[in-house]
Amino acid sequence: MSDITRKAIADSLKSLLSERPLSRITVMDIASRCGISRMTFYYHFRDIYDLVGWIISSDITSILSGRKTHDTWQEGFLSIFHAVEKNHVFVFNVYNSMSREQLERSLTGPVTELLLSVLMETDAPDRLSEDEMLFIASFYSYAFIGIVLDWIGDGMSEKPDVMIKRIECVMAGSFEKAVERFSSLHSIHGARIPYNGMKL
Repeated sequence: MSDITRKAIADSLKSLLSERPLSRITVMDIASRCGISRMTFYYHFRDIYDLVGWIISSDITSILSGRKTHDTWQEGFLSIFHAVEKNHVFVFNVYNSMSREQLERSLTGPVTELLLSVLMETDAPDRLSEDEMLFIASFYSYAFIGIVLDWIGDGMSEKPDVMIKRIECVMAGSFEKAVERFSSLHSIHGARIPYNGMKL
């Protein structure tokens, strides 16, 4: 029941965002739109920005579902570009109302999880620690998220297919090379190097 309520709250916000900017929407507006009390809203979300973060994270997770392999990650990333383009009113509204840090935080989990899944299909699990694989996935995750946010900021002027081709040019074979280079560090330093960054 909790997920159904959260989705109803999310749908209410999306509906309101087609009518007015995020800065002019209140919790009461959202609650009234979906027929719940303010207390029910706060049971599920800390505030409107928490709700927006949940919408972004769950939508991206849904988009990437089934597209987390070495052969399908490009399709997953392309689907993100298309989804952003399709929901441009919502996206521009949110982009202009939230800090870049908040947007990055909402995207980081699902994108990093996709990249970790791709790494798991290489020989990385046999050669690297979980921390090292997370470091590699996080590096590419931050790069991709930065590209997407810059693309939105530029008005989505470039076609998604072109963006994916550029990303492919940069990433093609780079996972395997990163695994190779991290492995070579073990022989130099005699131990695996811990990573104290983001945890999934």
